[in-house]
Amino acid sequence: MTRPATALIRVAFWVSLFSVVVLSLLPTEQLPPQVSLVWDKAQHAAGFAGLAVLGLTGYPASFKQVCFGLLLTGAFIELAQHLSGWRHGDLVDLFADLVGIVVGTGIWMGAKHLNR
Repeated sequence: MTRPATALIRVAFWVSLFSVVVLSLLPTEQLPPQVSLVWDKAQHAAGFAGLAVLGLTGYPASFKQVCFGLLLTGAFIELAQHLSGWRHGDLVDLFADLVGIVVGTGIWMGAKHLNR
């Protein structure tokens, strides 16, 4: 991958990560209403899958750090929500984040294998 492409992916990763953290900590009145509990967990998984793909593509030599860092970010978000007073932390959300990281890692590994 070229340097400009790698730089662009890294910027996309950090902007996306920042966006996920900010949106996760907004008061619930400022967010669209949830349709169902399943949709909430799917959003967690999809968001962290996308972050995993971007992070691993931008930092392929830092596999463990990207995956562990994303899991720590998910844990931080849930703890911050619990302490916020306007959101509530949920271990099932953290599990959905983990599922997303695993799925995103699988997508990244599959794409890497296809590009050989």
